[in-house]
Amino acid sequence: MLKVKVTPIGNSMGILLPKEALTKLKADKGDVLYLIDGPGGLTLTPYRQDFEEQMEAAGKVLKKYRNALHELAK
Repeated sequence: MLKVKVTPIGNSMGILLPKEALTKLKADKGDVLYLIDGPGGLTLTPYRQDFEEQMEAAGKVLKKYRNALHELAK
């Protein structure tokens, strides 16, 4: 477990993540991270929770309009 401290940053509050945490998250300066509220508490992740759902919806659209998209690609 890594310990972080809440610190003032301008008019807001923030936490500074140690290099070890950034490496595990595969995050770098300017990347967006997401806080997800789950049954076990908050989780910090670089992945959007609804991304998989969006990809499934996109797959259905691509399958449904496969012929039209093929014609548009010409």
